Amino acid sequence: MLSLLRLLCFYALGLGYEKLVRGQDDNPDTGARFLCRAIAVGADTCLVPVVPEPNAAAHEEVLRNTVMQLRETVLQQKETIVNQLGTINELTTKLSLCESASEEGKYESGGSWSKNNQNTMGDLPRDPNDTIDNLGKTMQSLKDRLENLEQQQQRANMSGALFPSELRDLLQRRLGDLENQLLSKVNNLEEEKSLLYNETTAHRQKTESTLNSLLTRINELEKGGSGFKSPEQFKLVLPLRTNYLYGRMAKSLPEMYSFTLCMWLRSSAGPGIGTPFSYGVPGQANEIVVMEWGNNPIELLINDKVAQLPLSVRDGRWRHICITWTTRDGLWEAYQDGQKLGAGDNLAPWHRIKPGGAIILGQEQDMVGGRFDATQAFVGELSQVNIWDKVLKPSDILTMANCSSYTPGNVVSWLDSDVEVFGGGAAKLALEICQDRLSETES
Repeated sequence: MLSLLRLLCFYALGLGYEKLVRGQDDNPDTGARFLCRAIAVGADTCLVPVVPEPNAAAHEEVLRNTVMQLRETVLQQKETIVNQLGTINELTTKLSLCESASEEGKYESGGSWSKNNQNTMGDLPRDPNDTIDNLGKTMQSLKDRLENLEQQQQRANMSGALFPSELRDLLQRRLGDLENQLLSKVNNLEEEKSLLYNETTAHRQKTESTLNSLLTRINELEKGGSGFKSPEQFKLVLPLRTNYLYGRMAKSLPEMYSFTLCMWLRSSAGPGIGTPFSYGVPGQANEIVVMEWGNNPIELLINDKVAQLPLSVRDGRWRHICITWTTRDGLWEAYQDGQKLGAGDNLAPWHRIKPGGAIILGQEQDMVGGRFDATQAFVGELSQVNIWDKVLKPSDILTMANCSSYTPGNVVSWLDSDVEVFGGGAAKLALEICQDRLSETES
């Protein structure tokens, strides 16, 4: 009996399997399963439905939801990428316009826009300042949009989508080109502004210098009650060797690193002509001194340092002497009647001539403006004492010495109104130096 039941069970299972294979089972799958097992005699059936696993349906539902979410995510990412590609194409078009504008419409060196210049983004004005402002705003807008794209890329990376890195690099390169274009325009404007300022300053200084020269000349002519034909045609006469006859220049010297001192002098005094010129400042009475004392040759003192000059002027004739000096290595030169007779170096090298001192004609100063020694006083006549704050060319010195031209000093010039005479016996007299010198030659 037990064997018969087992055969029935196997037969039933065989029928079910055959229907499954042939597709003849029209009923939907209910999830029921059958198995055969030994049962007691008298049982009604051998087919016992298997209870479905409680977690199978839930797991299938989770998988179905996951698939749907992935499908929605893919659609969203696809839409995002399409929008980003549209934005990138728009930015690429505008940046191409910027590049074409920068290549076709360069800013000309004359400070004006070229006729073929195109607006960078299609709406920029022609004024350079407005152009720079708008380029700055456009560049900032592009940076913001690039940052927005980078944020979208980060979100896409978190969701598993990829953002084309070459597009981001392209945007960064284009932004770099735009920044270079903006900086170049700013530099051009700054250079133009600097050149314009320098030209304006130079023109103003030249105009002021010309006006000052005219005013000085007008003042000289208005004060021309001395009877001299021109303000420089006079001489200072110091007839005695005393400590109270001298002349004083109204002007002082500025700070100088080189100078040229020229003068006409006539003397026959001996021994030594004395001190025709001295310049003293607080703390150094011998800042600049030209003197011939006793039987010594003429000496040039700079900051109390001494150089002997190969000049000879004690013949009672008008002699033109010029002395140049520069702080660079203490180089000096000595000229007499337009010819260079001597030169040297290491005379107070790298010293600067101090400003604000006193210029005394005819006396050597032991203190600023005073304490004179009669044995060092100049005896003779002086004229056209001029000082420049540079080393004159030998040709310029020669033209003054041979009376071809007269050039007043640019820091101290020989003017009647600027020379004050002290002491009874000292005087300013009219002089036409070239006529007097010609008379000496004929005699």
